[in-house]
Amino acid sequence: MELIVFDLDGTLLNEESAISDYTSETLKLLAEHEIAYTVATGRTLHSARAILEGHQFLLPQAYKNGVMIWHPEQKQLSSGPTLTADELDHIVRACIQQRVTPFVFTLEEDQQNIVYHPPLQSGVEQRLIHNLGIEDNISPRGLEELPKEAAITHVNAIGASEAINAVLHSVQDEPHLVAYSGIAWEGREWRWLDVHHSDASKGGAIKEMKELLGIERVVCFGDSDNDLSMFEVADESYAPANANDAIKSAATAVIGHHDDEGIARFLRERFEL
Repeated sequence: MELIVFDLDGTLLNEESAISDYTSETLKLLAEHEIAYTVATGRTLHSARAILEGHQFLLPQAYKNGVMIWHPEQKQLSSGPTLTADELDHIVRACIQQRVTPFVFTLEEDQQNIVYHPPLQSGVEQRLIHNLGIEDNISPRGLEELPKEAAITHVNAIGASEAINAVLHSVQDEPHLVAYSGIAWEGREWRWLDVHHSDASKGGAIKEMKELLGIERVVCFGDSDNDLSMFEVADESYAPANANDAIKSAATAVIGHHDDEGIARFLRERFEL
């Protein structure tokens, strides 16, 4: 049995961060042919839920670059390695020094996500709150309320390129942290930041899903550095034409551009749909 794993932004989704009609029809064809598929994305579950709804994503799904796995049948989240208090302190200090607000995500025993953050520094951070679904789905609280024993899954932030790059440079000294950054949905002048434990990755999540589902082979699609770990564990890996050079070099092949429905067109040919 094969499992298809999609990254979302820059891969399965078009430039409007949506699943096109052609891609939607392709997913239906996959389901009709009993070809298994899921996602491994840097997004939170809450920011991806509306996008995936109605497209038969029924299998476990990896969120926040493999930090968390959502199990749709059980309606439960499971978490990988979490951040220590010292690691969090380093990240928070680096963000605040650059006038960037750190959004600290936790996973509670009752499966509830809570995000803690200091006062916002800019209007774009309010937009990030909206785009992450924090207002409607996650309880936001002041950073001073963060419990000492909290299970900290990851930290998000958004800011100007210079500020985010400075934070990246600061946290890369920590041996058990990994940080990713890229152009933000909120505008090309902004960059997002995602920091989590180095033992959590899309590749690790895929290994776990293979074991859970009894999968033999994985075919994956991705466009950015945070997809490299799943390219390493997949049997076949494909990069859309818009992917960065590192991903293209690691891929089995480079296929069509994400905004030209390159993944869907490849799937129809690859599986004779």
